[in-house]
Amino acid sequence: MAEHIITTTSGKVRGYEREGRIDYLGIPYALPPVGDLRFKRSVPITPWEDIFDAKEYGNAPVQYNNGMVMGDEDCLTVNVQRPLTGEKLPVFVWIYGGGYNTGYSHDEMYTGEAFVRDDILFFSFNYRTNILGFYDFTTYPGCEDFDSNCGLSDQILALNWIRANVEAFGGDPERITIAGESAGGASVVNMLACPGVKGCFTQAIVESGLPNCVMTHEMARENIDLFLEGMHWTEKDLIKLRTMDPHMFLLGHEYVTAMHQYKNPGMFLPGPIQDDLLPVRPIDAIRGGSAAGIRVIIGTNMHEGTMFVHPENTGFPNSWTMITDMLEKNGNAAALPQIIGFYHEGGRDSFTLFKDSAKSLSSSVPPMTGDIRQIGGDPFIRFATDYAFEMPSVKVAMGAAQHSDNVWMYRYELVTKSGIATGWKASHAFELPFVFEKPDHPFTHFMFDGESEELFARMAGEIHGDWVRFIRTGEPNPDWGRFTEAKSPVRIYDRETRTEELDRRHLMEVWGDIRFYES
Repeated sequence: MAEHIITTTSGKVRGYEREGRIDYLGIPYALPPVGDLRFKRSVPITPWEDIFDAKEYGNAPVQYNNGMVMGDEDCLTVNVQRPLTGEKLPVFVWIYGGGYNTGYSHDEMYTGEAFVRDDILFFSFNYRTNILGFYDFTTYPGCEDFDSNCGLSDQILALNWIRANVEAFGGDPERITIAGESAGGASVVNMLACPGVKGCFTQAIVESGLPNCVMTHEMARENIDLFLEGMHWTEKDLIKLRTMDPHMFLLGHEYVTAMHQYKNPGMFLPGPIQDDLLPVRPIDAIRGGSAAGIRVIIGTNMHEGTMFVHPENTGFPNSWTMITDMLEKNGNAAALPQIIGFYHEGGRDSFTLFKDSAKSLSSSVPPMTGDIRQIGGDPFIRFATDYAFEMPSVKVAMGAAQHSDNVWMYRYELVTKSGIATGWKASHAFELPFVFEKPDHPFTHFMFDGESEELFARMAGEIHGDWVRFIRTGEPNPDWGRFTEAKSPVRIYDRETRTEELDRRHLMEVWGDIRFYES
């Protein structure tokens, strides 16, 4: 049996042949962020002398995901999957989502077999999540030596490691596409703005990103204060962050998840900080040309907000009172009439059915337990969809298009029978089974219940197929016109996939340059 040993900048790595591909899994790209490196930015791995046996995926980061406490601090690894043959292969790098709070690269949804089958070199990696990755304690007494943006530093280091080693694995350094969904999509937007990854990739795909999920140091305190409250700590207790079992911190994090909307409606859960790693807010940086030369696909799902807007434990505002509070707290009270006028018309303002949803819905792929039907709340779902996803994604596309002729937008609009029965419609993450061609994943069974295998195969062929063409050639589809402004061609993925000219000028006028939680 052939030994699949290659030499990386970190040392030699042994891969394993599986089902017509070669897997190199769990390769460390950074020193374990433990002990004195907890709450420190990632440090490049010390090269090893022996051959690293890349047989299994590494640990997930510490998190509370779908009712389970899981993961380990020692989690910073990269995975490679490649065809048995081929050189100068196009490269696809996947960044998982999960609200910067959950997720891991070996999630069954995110493995790259379908891309490898299409002669693409597939990479994925882990980065720190929630408290260890994206909480900013640097403004608190006794934490001055902590770093901000630990999770962001992981992403930057991982992409630099991949770029340095892509040729060793048989990839083409001139054809590297990074992609992600939800917080992974937002991470791709951040990478378009981060100086530390310039030259690491040539193309980007942003699926349902949250481009405005960026905090200042001061604004981050709003969530950290809730964390202290949830832990029943005062600032004097923060010293425990250095030595306590980090799984215990998740108690405070779940309190933040439950309470942050009621304290600051519309605020995002902890994410990247505006600092030296991300000196300019991503939308502003992209408008300024930070993504010049990068070919970009960006899009959203039609009903993103159905996953997040609930009558209780909501993830975004669920009433006009909360929306009013959100606008007033951010100095935008004058915009309230136009916002209400845009979202109130004809919508059902009250929720009529919602039962037994899992407490934490921060994961990209929602839990499949309980009765998660939801009916009503229409204007607030539309508000959340536009506020967090649609409107800022159009802004990213418009900013990128100022410096490039190679920007494309899409919208996923397929409402399945399950989407109708549950009220989730074309919700957040619903395109993922088609991107990765995962017909047997539990999430696929949930969102595609009652539909035909033929429809799945066609949708996967269209979405996965467009991604593959883009990764290989830089052009997603000859029928998909380029984006130029708020009224532009948009690829619509639906029972009848097509390209339509969508006019979102009114949407962009309503929101204008209203800003939230930026100061």
